[in-house]
Amino acid sequence: MVTTALADSGMPASKLQLEITETVLLQNTFATLETLHKLRKLGVQIALDDFGTGYSSLSYLRSFPFDKIKIDRSFIKDLSNGAEPLAIVHAVAGLAKCLNMISTAEGVETQQQLDTLQSVGCTEMQGYLFSRAIPAKDMEKFLRLKCARRTA
Repeated sequence: MVTTALADSGMPASKLQLEITETVLLQNTFATLETLHKLRKLGVQIALDDFGTGYSSLSYLRSFPFDKIKIDRSFIKDLSNGAEPLAIVHAVAGLAKCLNMISTAEGVETQQQLDTLQSVGCTEMQGYLFSRAIPAKDMEKFLRLKCARRTA
């Protein structure tokens, strides 16, 4: 299906990023990993979403070279509630860096969270601090406004 969609759209595979959750990995590991390897050979990027919320296993990171680890918003939300959430986020960001992966923090809502995440080495952030979800048809307008504000 992905191969057909790429061919029909003319989009390079390297521009496509698919996210897979730990739950999907648990369902049928061999078949799932085989499919992920085929997608990777096409040039598709693969992100491990919601890392740490399911039955997390570091063996996933050994069995498939993900491009990105997405840190679930539940950890980000709790950053100001003690040392444990910060330690987990710091560890995942460090692990991603050591494995040459991008670490993306989901659910960033405050400047304090952003500052903390940058200080522990998260490489990407997403959340309401930056924008609510936008329909694809409105994305170009949104980006133009953002760029205009930065240059003003």
